[in-house]
Amino acid sequence: MNTYYFVRHAHADWTPGEERPLSTKGQKDAQKVAEVLASFPITLIYSSPFRRASQTVLPLSERLNIPIEYDPNLRERKLCEGEIDNFFDAVEATWRDFGYSHPGGESNAAAQIRGEHFISNIQHQYQNEHIVIATHGNLMALTMQLLDPIINFDFWKSLSMPDIYMLKEDSEQGLQIHRLWNRPD
Repeated sequence: MNTYYFVRHAHADWTPGEERPLSTKGQKDAQKVAEVLASFPITLIYSSPFRRASQTVLPLSERLNIPIEYDPNLRERKLCEGEIDNFFDAVEATWRDFGYSHPGGESNAAAQIRGEHFISNIQHQYQNEHIVIATHGNLMALTMQLLDPIINFDFWKSLSMPDIYMLKEDSEQGLQIHRLWNRPD
């Protein structure tokens, strides 16, 4: 059984495009992510192709000399086209109705299917590996929900930037989820 280390990306200064880099605070936190995860027997590192996610695990990649594998299924879920008045209300609406999407956006159901494809591919490819998965808050929560249905909107709201969860599949004890570290704000 694999062990997964889900990493929500560190802080990035907001810009309209998805290719925004980490902020100075985010870069410091990426070093902390590396410090926390370097003590685990990491064998693979996967990341969203978006800079803020890959930059969050770059120090870990360099420290462990493990290349980052990019997977488009780990990209941020597009909430809508254009501006939105209340971000949290807009996200909550998609958690209330998984099939709902804002104009030009992606529903939770569609985003979760991407997460399911990623996890399924990993489970078929690898056994007994320790795999870091760097992604975005919403996709992280939606993918984790596939493994533990108790994950919900409130869980998503509680995530920090960055945040690290370990999910370990155990044939005797089932799925175990542990928060390894989160940014205290």
